[in-house]
Amino acid sequence: MPNPNLKTILILDAVTCTAMFLLCVLAAATLAALLGLPAGVVTAAGWICLAAAVPMLVVAMQRAPSRGLTKLIAVGNLGWVAASLAVLAIFAGQMSWLGIAITLVQALVVLEFALLEAKGAAALPRATATA
Repeated sequence: MPNPNLKTILILDAVTCTAMFLLCVLAAATLAALLGLPAGVVTAAGWICLAAAVPMLVVAMQRAPSRGLTKLIAVGNLGWVAASLAVLAIFAGQMSWLGIAITLVQALVVLEFALLEAKGAAALPRATATA
């Protein structure tokens, strides 16, 4: 049975990832200057977001979303949150206040996506083995 709420969450997550990809890759130098981060870090973040958006869309388009893939997406989002905190720890001395604020806010948003996706995955039926 499809889970429209989970599908909506995955689509919203994929859309935000795609928007981040476009912003980080197409405006890397400008964004890096505003945030106080190296342009390479900004660009890498964009490509990671694009790679994350693909499985989100795949699972959202499945008739019966894969429980395992949904869990993997949630774990990936938790990894993003950890990486965001690592960026803060490594670059805080050179980051602008805007950069620190944006990094914290986006990490909190991604954490919320991870929690919602984990909750959605837990509500999905377990896969059954077939012979």
